[in-house]
Amino acid sequence: MKLEGQENGKVELKRELGLFSAVSIILAVMIGSGIFVSPTSALERSGSVGFCLIVWTSCGVLSLLGALAFAELSTVVPRSGAEYAYFIEAFTPLHRYAGQIPAFICSWVYVVLLRPAEVAVVMLTFAEYSVQPFSTYLNDLPDESMQQLKKFIAVLALGLITYINLTSVKLYVKVQNVFTVCKVVACIVVIGGGIWWLCTGHTKLLEHPFRGSTTSAGDIALAFYSGLWAYDGWTSAAVVTEEIQKPEVNILRSILIGVPLITVLYVSMNLMYMAALTMPEMVGAPAVAVLWADRVLPAWLGFTIPLGVALSTFGCSLSIQFGVSRLCYVAGREGHVPRVFSYVHMEKMTPAAAVAFQALLTLVCLLLGDIIALIEFASFLTWVFYGLAMVSLLIMRRTKPDAPRPYRVPTAIPWLVLCVSIFLAVTPIVHEPSPKYLAALLFILFGLVVYHVYVYKKIGSVLAARITYLIQVLCLVVAPDKED
Repeated sequence: MKLEGQENGKVELKRELGLFSAVSIILAVMIGSGIFVSPTSALERSGSVGFCLIVWTSCGVLSLLGALAFAELSTVVPRSGAEYAYFIEAFTPLHRYAGQIPAFICSWVYVVLLRPAEVAVVMLTFAEYSVQPFSTYLNDLPDESMQQLKKFIAVLALGLITYINLTSVKLYVKVQNVFTVCKVVACIVVIGGGIWWLCTGHTKLLEHPFRGSTTSAGDIALAFYSGLWAYDGWTSAAVVTEEIQKPEVNILRSILIGVPLITVLYVSMNLMYMAALTMPEMVGAPAVAVLWADRVLPAWLGFTIPLGVALSTFGCSLSIQFGVSRLCYVAGREGHVPRVFSYVHMEKMTPAAAVAFQALLTLVCLLLGDIIALIEFASFLTWVFYGLAMVSLLIMRRTKPDAPRPYRVPTAIPWLVLCVSIFLAVTPIVHEPSPKYLAALLFILFGLVVYHVYVYKKIGSVLAARITYLIQVLCLVVAPDKED
């Protein structure tokens, strides 16, 4: 008997994502709440409107170069997981034990901590802007009750994105495409409103664009640091390579469409903000776009900004969970997380156990409280992984010279991105030494213990086998490629 969604009697993930959906994933992950709420750090560090716009543009170009390197990697290693999959292929042949450590630490950081914490933070931002239209009716609530209400809404939203990702990739695609279009429309509202503002003669704040520009090398470095973090997410299409139709062409096309589009949106929106708000106003505003809308947009259009933030954050969290569940799925196939997370739902063809596991970790993060601290102590490792991905590309140029490469980036690009990655990983440690980086090191060392005991030595237990069986029964999952 063939189950619904099966092809050739196999249970496996299907290629449901076309070019538009691949672009949508990139836009969804890269455009979160930051461009609406707090895009001010680059302006504060650069010191002037003109220099700030140069920083945002340059960061967009650097992000595009990094994404193009990942596009080549996705053809050499046509598997989901992005940098995780590249580490497996590049480093494992070099050493049986140490070669798998970079890939394991990558999955350990992303799957267990960083991505669930990011989804939790984005969900709380969603809750914050979801209740904003009803703030008049909720003013009498005590602060503690308001916080509990927002957390409850965040949990409900988490349940909804989990349901979507569990149900089918087709449902995810439909929902994500709609939300992506809506968030782009919200960006266009800001840009359109700003153009109207400038056309009515409000150009005073732009008259001397480079006045006050910083000459401090440290401030310039931190301005670029802030801008590049805002562009993070350009690897999103490579994370789900196995579910993209014609990945050998569509990943490159999605990058060439998505990253430049976001660069245009980011630079334009920052220009419009700075045309209407002074630097102290932008730095001090709890939500820059909301303050900007109060000043520029007519009252009947003011609701579009909180709505845009809510839609943007919901779509962003939906895609982050979708991507990290695929990373969890690939890591399960390699034995770097319990193999049950690489199993696929018998009918829905989704990695249901991996999705449910990510939802559970996100729920724990929501209930913990200080989630921002969780992200800060591990997020600098993201650029360590990007740098190692560039090393992987250089290694596989030598070890896999005959691998299919429909396109090949100039060798200078991975070297440039590697240098940028080292800069972004080291800058926060040098600029602001903190115990959180020691905590990150301890987290990695604990991960190495887990790797040695459960991955390398493959020490199992009867309890683990029973838990695996229970997850299979609860999630209705079976091993991929299992004949029915």
